[in-house]
Amino acid sequence: MDSLLEELAKLEKKGNLTKSVDNVQKTIDILVRARDSIAENPNTASVTLAKLQNPVKQSFEAINSDLKDVYKGLGNYGKAIDKKFKDKPLPTTDYDALSAHTALMNRAVAMHFLREGQFSVASTFLEDVTNHPPRVEQTSGDDSVMSVDGVGENGSGVAFLKSEELRKQFADMYHILHALKNDKNLLPAIDWARAHSAALETRGSNLEFELGKTQFVWLFTGGANPADPSNVHRGREEALRYARENLAHFQARYLKELQRLMGAMPFHPNLVESPYRRTFLNDGQWEDLAHSFTREFCSLLGLSADSPLYIAATAGAIALPTLLKLQTIMKEKRTEWTTQHELPVEIPLPPAFHFHSIFVCPVSKEQTTDENPPMMMPCGHVVAQESLVRLSKGSRFKCPYCPSESRPEDAKKLYM
Repeated sequence: MDSLLEELAKLEKKGNLTKSVDNVQKTIDILVRARDSIAENPNTASVTLAKLQNPVKQSFEAINSDLKDVYKGLGNYGKAIDKKFKDKPLPTTDYDALSAHTALMNRAVAMHFLREGQFSVASTFLEDVTNHPPRVEQTSGDDSVMSVDGVGENGSGVAFLKSEELRKQFADMYHILHALKNDKNLLPAIDWARAHSAALETRGSNLEFELGKTQFVWLFTGGANPADPSNVHRGREEALRYARENLAHFQARYLKELQRLMGAMPFHPNLVESPYRRTFLNDGQWEDLAHSFTREFCSLLGLSADSPLYIAATAGAIALPTLLKLQTIMKEKRTEWTTQHELPVEIPLPPAFHFHSIFVCPVSKEQTTDENPPMMMPCGHVVAQESLVRLSKGSRFKCPYCPSESRPEDAKKLYM
């Protein structure tokens, strides 16, 4: 990457368009003065135009000279990018698991636009999808396509996304996030949390308390104008009053946190070196709070905290190098992977991308599925259902991992 960064630095230095813009402006000024002169005295038009030739020619030469460095820098930078990121063919789509599920992809794209606040783009996209619904070609023996995609308006599966209530919900979310992140105004978020206090309590969420705690910290450190000493002194009194009026009912669950907030009062002149520094001088608390709010808001709507389209695209980008290498190896060995719903190799993804627990049968070494679920024997050991059938053969059998014996009907299906 060093060579790429070096070329980027050269491009930033030489590819500056300031001189070019100045020369273009000079040319415009020359032409404007000539136009005004001709308008004032049309009889001097021929003389004015004759005098205009050399200055305009010199201006264009200066502009082209300035742009040479820009074009050269862009060319070198483009070559450096091509050298670093060599073009490789993308994996073939012979076994594309989503090729028959266009409606799923349409829903993911539309939902992404809505979640990002691009309501006009989402509306145009949904209108186009509704007017031109995807054609689902159901292959013989495959009933899953229609059961998944054959829902919604015109089979597009996006009818619920056209709900005005859903758009209003996301508009409210962005209004609250804008106030929180840009204006450091927690009041809209606090009002929302209070209105949904019961649902948040059921989820075991601490969002309402964290919002109130951050409001206390914001007031305690001076509010909107922390540099004003008088405002800081007044802020402590306002913070204490706010805690008495709004945080008292949290004592049962968050007594220790409230004690820490109150314990910071004597340390106010020197919070930097106090034990409460991380609580009161945390630069990342606003971003963390915005993420927590987004997660809880989307959870109450039955949605994930992050856009599914973003997660899928990011996971695909992480997996792409491995899949490209696999494709090359398979091509050299003239082999094919015929299982559509499984990957032939393990793709290491970050913990944030792990959403579902999986179980690999220790006997067959295969991942369990809905058709072949994990089964727990009375001894506590677990195998796949197909392995259980093969081991038992319909009669009493011995566990492959301990001396215990049991019957097939004694095994219980596990849900992960």
